[in-house]
Amino acid sequence: MIKKLIRKLFGQESIDNSADIDDVPATVLPAAEHKPARKSMRKKAAAPPKRDPNVPVILSSDIHGIDPTLISRNAVRVTDGLQQAGHRAFIVGGAVRDLLLDIAPKDFDVATDATPDEVQKLFRRTRIIGRRFQIVHVQFGQEIIETSTFRALMDTPPEPAKEPPRRLKRGELDMSTHAVDASGRVLRDNVWGEQHEDATRRDFTINAMYYDPATQTVLDYHDGIADVRSRLLRMIGDPATRYREDPVRMLRVVRFAAKLGFEIEEATRAPIKELADLLNDVPAARLFDEMLKLLLSGHALACLTRLRQEGLHHGVLPLLDVVLEQPHGEKFVTLALTSTDERVCAGKGLSPGFLFATLLWHDVQTRWQQFTANGEFPIPALHRAMDDVLDMQTEKLAIHKRFSSDMREIWGLQHRLEKRGRRAMKLLEHQKFRAGYDFLVLRCESGELDPAIGQWWTDFIASDGPGRETLLAQGGKDRAAAPKKRRRCSNAKRRSAEGSTEQVSQNDEAGASKKHEGADNE
Repeated sequence: MIKKLIRKLFGQESIDNSADIDDVPATVLPAAEHKPARKSMRKKAAAPPKRDPNVPVILSSDIHGIDPTLISRNAVRVTDGLQQAGHRAFIVGGAVRDLLLDIAPKDFDVATDATPDEVQKLFRRTRIIGRRFQIVHVQFGQEIIETSTFRALMDTPPEPAKEPPRRLKRGELDMSTHAVDASGRVLRDNVWGEQHEDATRRDFTINAMYYDPATQTVLDYHDGIADVRSRLLRMIGDPATRYREDPVRMLRVVRFAAKLGFEIEEATRAPIKELADLLNDVPAARLFDEMLKLLLSGHALACLTRLRQEGLHHGVLPLLDVVLEQPHGEKFVTLALTSTDERVCAGKGLSPGFLFATLLWHDVQTRWQQFTANGEFPIPALHRAMDDVLDMQTEKLAIHKRFSSDMREIWGLQHRLEKRGRRAMKLLEHQKFRAGYDFLVLRCESGELDPAIGQWWTDFIASDGPGRETLLAQGGKDRAAAPKKRRRCSNAKRRSAEGSTEQVSQNDEAGASKKHEGADNE
């Protein structure tokens, strides 16, 4: 009885009953005899409960460490006003992400269970904008707080339809609260839902956290705080489906990775190259807005490098490969983007027109040289090259007219700045002279132009009246040293010149004959 009890306690019922446990040496007793019991115990142990995405983890201020002084007072006014009216309201999205990284957000978004109409009734200066996603702009002076309603989680097709989509009319879309095209891209999404659904609808885990200024707590539905601390970009849901819903998310993941220095999760990164062509279906105006955010993020060079790595630049800047294949072109773009990043980080102003002018200059210059080589005059050839490049680029990016006008003026000044000379004084009064001069200096630094040209203009700007006269005289000598081209006379001038020559010769002959007659009379 004692032996049976020992076998039962130590899980050795598998040993033959006819054998005596004392007959088995203790040193030879295999450890495998004990393992089945341990394995069976692990199988019976309950697995840890899976995280429910419908229930948030609530983080107190001593855990998340957000500094309340970095939060906009106007954003707090919006959340307080909504909460006092009986609604739930939170600061959401990139602002919470930046606050967790101890970065002062540039703008603030608010999410609430109040509908756009209800939000508009609570605040004086408001405007409902957007067809695809309706949001409310609550304005306080120059600051705008974007306020959106919690959106419901709608089912979308995981795979694109095999048949070509029927283009929906504007009236049909405006009457729909939710519409998706055949590729899975969301055209309308104005179905209101609960907060946990709104969190699941957001793109990345680091952007799906909600901060309540009243209680100073963060609601985290998808382990966003862990990804922020791990510096990881992870898509919520199936990445391929989310990219089909909104292809611009592929540009956003590149921008966030470059701006924040985060790594892209492999599952989030994998479908990008395969689905990059979906950017062709995105409206050109929306692509331009996203590219502007990317280039003005303060990490433009890193963003364009990541765009090329992921193969996304073909859909937005198809000329970029051609530019970067040329030594001068690559150096020129690198210098321009580095200067842009430095100005953004220093808080200085920046012209998007100047930035796009640098990215597209190489192609303008190539076409300009081709047209002049075919016999066209330089100025008309330059304007024709500008038109061709802007027309081709507009098919991908709808560059705003005010920016394209700046680009034309900057490009148009280059030919005049290269000449220098007496017209330099008049060029100083040009509205875009400074931008044209900065552009010229970049060309000199990249090796495209003689650095002496840029230095001449630098000295000319810094000099006073007598100094400028000296430089102008020096510029005149430089031009005089060059061989002058012989001007061709028109046919009318040639005939008049020939006629005057014949008249002169006839007069000379008449004078000579009179002299001979006088000599004979003498």
